[in-house]
Amino acid sequence: MSNSILLSPLKSKHLDLSNRIAMAPLTRCRAKDNLVGEMQVQYYSMRADAGLIITEGAPVSSEAIGYPDIPGIYTRQQVEAWKKVTDAVHQKNGKIFVQLWHVGRISHPVFLNGQLPLAPSAIQSSTLARTKNGKLPRPIPKAMSFEEIQKTVKDFAQAAENAVEAGFDGVEIHGANGYLINQFLCDGSNKRTDEYGGDIPSRCRFAMEIIRAVTETIGTSKTGIRLSPGGIGNDIYDSDPKSLFGYLIKELDLMDLAYLHLLEPYQDLSHLPNTVQSIAKHFRSMYQGTLMINNGFQMASAEQILQEGFADLVSFGKLFISNPDLVNRFRINAPLNAWDEDTFYSEGPKGYIDYPIFESNS
Repeated sequence: MSNSILLSPLKSKHLDLSNRIAMAPLTRCRAKDNLVGEMQVQYYSMRADAGLIITEGAPVSSEAIGYPDIPGIYTRQQVEAWKKVTDAVHQKNGKIFVQLWHVGRISHPVFLNGQLPLAPSAIQSSTLARTKNGKLPRPIPKAMSFEEIQKTVKDFAQAAENAVEAGFDGVEIHGANGYLINQFLCDGSNKRTDEYGGDIPSRCRFAMEIIRAVTETIGTSKTGIRLSPGGIGNDIYDSDPKSLFGYLIKELDLMDLAYLHLLEPYQDLSHLPNTVQSIAKHFRSMYQGTLMINNGFQMASAEQILQEGFADLVSFGKLFISNPDLVNRFRINAPLNAWDEDTFYSEGPKGYIDYPIFESNS
């Protein structure tokens, strides 16, 4: 594959990567007591051949948690634990960003010491919370006060500072998939009448304040953001996502970030008004910086979208779960392991660090 763009280095203003294959953020629910351990060290270091690893979402505070056994980035103990992961990846000459996460209304009091989840507005999600006690209905969340919004912005900035101390090469702000930032962006979940709700610029204010706080803390060169302009998961809805994300992405284009990470839709959106089906193709012209695209790509489709110039990087999720040596398999055109969905969120090493590495018989 000597003519492969996917396998070629990426040298942008802020990134110097050995290839254009990124490992997408993947929640795996194996971090006991919200701490990474030896399994995570092995899991990530096995995948260090990726041009860039983006870790599973790491909550920026105890109020940001919404799933069992996910690793935080807000305590001293968590920072020290992550250092072992970043050291292991760097020893293999890998690059690794941590994804900064707040789930907002997609939480449950079981994760929050009995408190209600925070959200832009008191609008309940109809989805179920996955807990150790099974799937539970989510409550009506608490609409955030101005003070709670400002605290959350500071939490993201502090988490970014913690990430750099932990040895990460940068951070990815999670603005996608129906979580807190996405809830502020979309008019289906944001009914505020203050400066954080109403028209598109006001609904984007929370996201922009977080991005500015993070970049002022660690620099634009270490800051990326993930958005899902075609996302309708976790009960998220906007009446005009084409205009909403067109505005936001043009604003982000002015900020000189490390990258913008976009998700293609999980399903056909043609029945919904003002939607975009081909995300990278539609938004590429609005964003001149490094653009990463995700969702359902195989090697051939990833090569094609890079060849066409609609993206600079492609991130892979499930393929990296089942193929820790994905980069090498692409390089030698080896067969791929199938993934086992039953072990995506289970406990222990099965389906986590036991997928086989390809060994050629030649």
